Amino acid sequence: MIRLINNIKNKSAVLGLILLSTLIVPGCDGVLDTESATSLSAKKIFETSDRIEGLVNGIYKSLKGASMYGGRIHLYLDVRGEDFINVTGNSYTAYESWTNSYTSGSNDINNTWQQAYATINDANILIDGLGESEGVISDELKTQYIAEGKFVRALSYFTLVTIYARPYTENDGASKGLPLRLHAETTSENNDLARSTVKEVYKQILDDLDFAETNLPSSYSTSLLNTTRAHKNTAIALKTRVYLNKGDFEKVIEESKKIVPETTPPFSATTGVNHALQSDITTLFGSNFTTTESILSMPATASDSYSGQSAIAYVYYANREYYLNPSGILASSLWGANDARRKLIELYSDKYYLKKYAKVSPYIDYIPVIRYSEVLLNYAEASLRTGNSTLAINLLEAVHHRSDADFVFPESAVSTNTALLETIRQERRIELLGEGFRSNDLLRDLLTIPAKGSSSLQASQVDPSAENYIFPLPDSERNANKAL
Repeated sequence: MIRLINNIKNKSAVLGLILLSTLIVPGCDGVLDTESATSLSAKKIFETSDRIEGLVNGIYKSLKGASMYGGRIHLYLDVRGEDFINVTGNSYTAYESWTNSYTSGSNDINNTWQQAYATINDANILIDGLGESEGVISDELKTQYIAEGKFVRALSYFTLVTIYARPYTENDGASKGLPLRLHAETTSENNDLARSTVKEVYKQILDDLDFAETNLPSSYSTSLLNTTRAHKNTAIALKTRVYLNKGDFEKVIEESKKIVPETTPPFSATTGVNHALQSDITTLFGSNFTTTESILSMPATASDSYSGQSAIAYVYYANREYYLNPSGILASSLWGANDARRKLIELYSDKYYLKKYAKVSPYIDYIPVIRYSEVLLNYAEASLRTGNSTLAINLLEAVHHRSDADFVFPESAVSTNTALLETIRQERRIELLGEGFRSNDLLRDLLTIPAKGSSSLQASQVDPSAENYIFPLPDSERNANKAL
């Protein structure tokens, strides 16, 4: 077994088959069989409904890995942009991302890749196993579980392709993308797998999400499950993000209309979970993690949370390793003094720090992955880019006025399409600050990653043509996959 594990591209892949059945996401029902996990064969894992449910819970647990949506992926992608200034120069808390100086040997580069592919393999184990399982659970539940597996696989591939491959919009997806692993890997037989194109990866992502939308439940029995497990609207919301990245604005609009049917405020979903903006944004970050605005979040409890440098709250708030750039979005005239979102930052020693993740030791903040406000802003941008500036302004104002009801956008901010696009971009930076969007928003529009820094630490700008515009492929994959 040790030799086999060492030969497999991703050690977590083979371990997933053994360990997945012991993983449970908080809030999901089910008690697992007490038989030793290491004694379970692949066939036996699918012999009871409890074990199958454990596999489903396990794919969410894997998605919530520290280097994925446990929080650190948000850190890596936000500090690449111009809105945060590094204090410590600590390579363990994304300094290399801040300086855009990752190498193939960097821990973050290898850990994120491995965690994402471990999650993909966990999903593939579930999908393949359920495809062969008969009579243990109902066909309806089996199809739902497969849909959950495909949703998690899609989100994982989207995360990877947007950071390790060139932007889709650069050449209509013709660049090299990722190795597409669509079946469970339990041996070293398929180590060598060439990269599919970016277009092929996006097609797989959207195929998975279409299947998920069709076969996921409309809702669950509790607000906790509606926030922490995928349902139909979760798949739809993610599709608005994926199509925005492709530059396919008509499809963004098509998907958005499913959960934003109105053209004037108040906006809300009228099918499935009744998603809507909450009246007070601060509620979402500390008071109630399971409102209908939170379409998907990663849960945490005192017994199931990350600590120290693995916790995003430690990096941003407890240890104050990044402060908000006074020349970044903090200085925007669109972010007024009365804006409630300023309650999510804190002044300390003449510097402002992010306070969205403020629970400390244990770090039990839920990590937001998809919020309804993002969908409204995706829809606003797509509407503008397809000629409907009136709808774009309505959607933009709904997000902004939720936090600053009396704010009036100056004429110069909305009078032309160019100005309005920049206003929507700034609104995204204010609304989604610290939630992992800035790098991708720059890359999908082929914009320069700006320079930033302080008197002691500096990060140079990165042009779209530069090699370090995207993350390098990790040594762990290069060494194992000779077809890369």
